[in-house]
Formats: sequence, C-alpha cells, structure tokens
Amino acid sequence: MDLTHFRFETDSDGIALATWDSPGRSMNVITPEVMAELDRIVDTVAADAAIKGCVITSGKDSFSGGADLTMLQGLGAEYARLARERGEEEAMRFFFEESRRLTLLYRKLETCGKPFAAAVHGTCLGGAFELALACHHRILSDDDKTRVGLPEIKVGLFPGAGGTQRVARLMQTGDALQMLFKGEQIRPLMARNMGLAHAVAKRDEIVDQAKAWIKGGGSAVAPWDQPKFKAPSGKVYSPAGMMTWPPANAIYRRETHDNYPAAKAILQSVYEGLQLPMDLALKVESRYFARILRSPEAAAMIRSLFVSMGELNKGARRPAAIGPSSLKRVGVVGAGFMGAGIAYVTALAGMEVVLVDQSVEAAEKGKAYSHKLVSDQIMKGRAKTADRDALLARITPTGDYAALAGCDLVIEAVFEDPKVKAEVIAKVEAAIGPEVIFASNTSTLPITGLAKASQRPDQFIGIHFFSPVEKMLLVEIIMGKATGERALAAALDYVRAIKKTPIVVNDARGFFANRCVGAYILEGHLMLAEGVPAVMIENAGRQAGMPVGPLSLNDEVGVDLALKILKATKAQLGDAAVNPVQERILAGLVEGEGRLGRKNRKGFYDYPEAGPKRLWPGLADLAGPRLDPEAVDFAELKQRLLVAQAVEAARVYGEGVVTDPREADVGSILGFGFAPFTGGVLSYIDGMGARRFVELCRRLEAKHGARFAPPDSLIALAETGGRFYGRAEKQAA
Repeated sequence: MDLTHFRFETDSDGIALATWDSPGRSMNVITPEVMAELDRIVDTVAADAAIKGCVITSGKDSFSGGADLTMLQGLGAEYARLARERGEEEAMRFFFEESRRLTLLYRKLETCGKPFAAAVHGTCLGGAFELALACHHRILSDDDKTRVGLPEIKVGLFPGAGGTQRVARLMQTGDALQMLFKGEQIRPLMARNMGLAHAVAKRDEIVDQAKAWIKGGGSAVAPWDQPKFKAPSGKVYSPAGMMTWPPANAIYRRETHDNYPAAKAILQSVYEGLQLPMDLALKVESRYFARILRSPEAAAMIRSLFVSMGELNKGARRPAAIGPSSLKRVGVVGAGFMGAGIAYVTALAGMEVVLVDQSVEAAEKGKAYSHKLVSDQIMKGRAKTADRDALLARITPTGDYAALAGCDLVIEAVFEDPKVKAEVIAKVEAAIGPEVIFASNTSTLPITGLAKASQRPDQFIGIHFFSPVEKMLLVEIIMGKATGERALAAALDYVRAIKKTPIVVNDARGFFANRCVGAYILEGHLMLAEGVPAVMIENAGRQAGMPVGPLSLNDEVGVDLALKILKATKAQLGDAAVNPVQERILAGLVEGEGRLGRKNRKGFYDYPEAGPKRLWPGLADLAGPRLDPEAVDFAELKQRLLVAQAVEAARVYGEGVVTDPREADVGSILGFGFAPFTGGVLSYIDGMGARRFVELCRRLEAKHGARFAPPDSLIALAETGGRFYGRAEKQAA
C-alpha cells in the first residue's frame, strides 16, 4: 500500500499499526489526502483475513489538531460556483455530500467488522478526536501534554463528523451538552472518568496496550450498534429526559442569546439524534453541519479565529529580512499588577526574568504574584510543585537597575505618567547594552512621545498587555514614528514566545483597542444619562454579544482610571475632546462618592464580600430622570453598543492606526470581546455591507449625535460597494 501520511505495518500477531505522520508538518492535520489514505487503510484491514485489527497512533509529539478548516472554506467557494453554474439545488447536494465525507469514513471504520483502537498522545482535538471516538477502544497517554476535546464551537462550528452523536451516547445528556457547548480541552484522567476513553497509560505503553486489547478479543461493534444499547440518560421522552431538555434549552438561550447558530444546532442534533438509530442520527447531524458550515457566523469566525489568528501567530506582520531574535533574559521594570503578570508569563515561557522595582521588597511582592498563580494551578491539579520551583527560580527580584545588564529585551510597566517613564527609560538605558530593545507597556500614552526620552528611539517600541496579563491572549505592538524593523521583529518574537497573539498598530492616543473599548463604555454612560435603566444597558451589551455590559467593564478597568484618562485628554487636546456628560458621571462617582470600581468594591456596581455583585441603587439619582423601560427601544440599544465600536474601528483603520483588517478583527475579539459571532469589528461592517452600515450610522447620528458619524474613508468604501477584506486582498496582490 503506497501511503504518504501514514506508515502501515502488521506484526506477527496479525495486528496492524497505522502511524499518522504527515511529512513537512509539525502537527498532523486532516486533509482530503489524509482522508483518502485512511479510507484505504480501513479497506485493507477489513479485507485481509490475516489482520485481526488495527491501532491508529501518531508519529509526532501530538496526535492531531483536527481538520484543516481552509478545506471547509474551499467547500463554500465551490458551492458558490456550482450555484451560479448549475443552480442552488445541485450546489446544495454537492455541499451536503462533501461536508459529510468524514462522517461516512468514520462510520465505515466503525462498522468494517474489525476492531480499531486509538493510542493517543498529545493534542487530539476536533475531527481527530472524532476519529478516536469512532474507534472501538481509546487509550490516552498520562502525559501533561495530552488533551482531547471538541472545540469547534469556538470557531462557529460544531462537531460534524459524529461527535455530537457519539459523545451523547457515551455520557449523561447534560454532561454531553455541557462538553459540546464549552469546547474545552480535557485531560486524560478526566476524559477516562467522563467515559470518553477506556484507559490511561504511560506514553511508551499506549500502543502495546491497544494491541493487547485487540489480541485479547476486543469487540469490533460499538456500544450503540449493539441490539440492547440504551443511552446513559435513557430516552428523550421520559421523566429523566424532561428533567434535562427544558433546562438545557433555557441554559442555551441564557448563554448565547441566540447569537450562535452552531450552539443551537448542537442542541437540535443531540435532541433529534438520540431518538434515532446511529446511521440516521449521523445523517441528521450532517444536515445541521452543512447548514452551519454555510452560515455567515461560521464563515466570519473561521476566518478571524482560525485563519487570521493562525497567520498572525505565525508572524504575518514580522519583517522578513530580520533574523530570529535570541531572547533568553528579559528585564521587567515595575513589579505592580501589570509588571508582575508580565514577569509570570515570561518565566512561564522559559525565559530568565529580572524584575526591578524601587526596592527589593517591592520586587519580591511582584514575584509573589507568580507564586500565587502557580500555587492555584497546583491546587487544581494542573501543575506540580517542581513546576512552581522551576518558574520562581527564573525570576530575580531586585531594586538595582544594574541587574538589567545582559538582558535581551527590557519591558517597563511603571505608573502611567510621562515623567515617571522618562526617568525609568534613562536608568534602564544606562544599564543595558546598545543593541537591547526597550519596550513600554502603556495603554494610553503615545509611544512617539515616550521615545523622546530615549537615546535610541529606533529601538523603542510599545508592547501593550491587557489585564490580567496571564489570561488575556492579545498584545498590541505599537510602532512609534522612529521605531525600526529590528525592534518590531524582536517584539513579535517575544509575543510569540509567550504564546499570545500580536497585532501591530501605529502610534496614536489610545492605539486601537482602547479607542474601541472607550466608545463602548462611553455609549453606556450616555445611555445612563438619557435615563435608560442601568440593568437594560447591561443586558443590551450582553445580548449584543459582548462578554459584559459597558458599566461592568468600566468597573473592571477602574472608574477612576477612566476619569484620569478623560482629564488628561482634556488637558492636552481641549474641552471639545471629551464628552461633558461622561465627565459629569465619572466625576460624580469618583470624586463625589469615592466609587473607583471593582478595586474598592464600589463603582457602578456594589461588590459585597459574600454574594454576587449588584448595580448600585444610587445610579438612578446620579443619572437623572429615568425613562419608562417599556418606551425604550431595546433592539436599538444593542445596535448602538456594537455600532459605536465598529464605527470607531473604521476611523482607526481610516487613520492608518491599524492597517490590516485581520488585526482589527482578531484584536477586537481577543482584546475586548467584541461579539465573536460577527468575526470582529470590521467583519461586522463587511457582513452588513458598507453601504447599509453607513446608512445605519447616519440614522443613529441624526438621533444620538456626531459620535456615530461615519468617517470619509468608510463613506468612500460604501460608494464603491467595497469591503475591508476586499481592499486588503487587492493591496496584497
């Protein structure tokens, strides 16, 4: 058998071993070529009487990350072509059959009459885990790197190669739905306890144990194909079923607000599939999968959260002429909350960290933050004491700037004051070598202005982390006017090393993310001032697709910080640069009531020691006359909250602050949670169409003010019928 992606051999006991090891790839990926070879392997195993069964394993450090989603994108393009040439019905027939090829292949493996076992080490996600689920026996390595799961929901899809049906037949229905909705990666022992795997073994024993299972007479019939099979939760229409499905539907609506068609399709696929034999159930799943695959939400999320994010993570914006950076020792100046977080993620990536503050004691407090984070992981069983000791050994706290000598990169994370930062820059540059890149972690201060304090502005760059550093995936790389390509390359290499996603933006007040976030928070403040009940504002934000409402978000970042930024902007740019209504609300909270946000347990919300947060009753008096909730257009509230961010993003793009729509979209989702189902701020506009979006902006402008005015660059795009991605594609060509 002539194979490229698999090695196939049969031992003296008649047990075949198919080792998946695609050449030229660091990780195995499901492609049409892989599917064709697996099909031939199944045929060979089934037809050869000398072969008792087959073990599928990987020749790489991981099993597989799943299907190549660009393959699914290609299906959409072919559908569009066939629809034009042969009509909608023929195109849909082709699309349905092609989209279920993997399902049919896995079912063929499952019913071929010979036992298959999966020996899994490392990452096994998506379509790869669906392959394992189709095998009759699953053994996972007990290695810390081994993870299984079905994360398709995170890119607007759902497990469409049998995942919804097999998981729902292996687990209690409620647990299965929770797993499918969350899309989390599951550790080996947990997977076994959940019924998703049969055994956990040492890495070098998984293949032998899988073979032993086959040799011992392992069954070639899946549980659901046995005549007396009963689902773990019983029938859908039963007392137990009625205890599951109404709450499941309610939870779905509460968590998604009907914004994610794939989540609804999971619910429907499991509900309908559990009432049918497996082959019909798989056909039901395939029909929902084909529909979801053609949805605008899936297209947008795949593009932004898989394709674009992958390209950015691999260095799409990195200067090609600059060689790789050797970052082994990183200096972090400022051991406060942000600096301590930066030190942690840097040490976690294996680099040595010199953590500098005004005193050794202050620096030690910053290091203690890393101790706490790893200790929390140990308590959850996700790390070991040895991991904590090794990480802490890589962090050297000090009050002496001279300790920065020998660092390859220095990041300052001190107080947001140009004078303080200028003093730090001078001290750092006196201690480091002439070739060392200096980065400022600032959320508001323009990098070009800060670089004036530097003796080498070409090596000065912004690296803007989001809070909390250890959790937030996005990092903004800010180019000052004098920043050189070597500094950009080093910054991107560093961000890649700490496993975060970078976007590159040009210098401007607020950069990209904070300008959009600021527009969202401002809209919430102005709604409050209009008399819209605070609870409606918050619910509108969540139902529009944001992770939290604008008032809650303001509490998280700090109400006092928002007021400080507003005052600094006003001092530098004049009264017209700020909204007086917003200033009145923020000043009333901070200066009038001492409400600083979550940090002091009182902001727009109260944060009691025990119990959930709740909106501060005094907001009604602060805001003014309250509108009748029945008279408020709730749909318009949701629209305003998204459009305010999107139109600001269009301004930022038009001004050249962000120059790549991929970065705007990925940055908006990872940085401030902009409605992921839209694909991001610019995909939101493209999805609506620039012309329709401009018309919407003008209606909102007429009713609510100039902040909704579309920029000239967006108007020009609308007049030509263009798209942000269409423009970017032409520029790339």
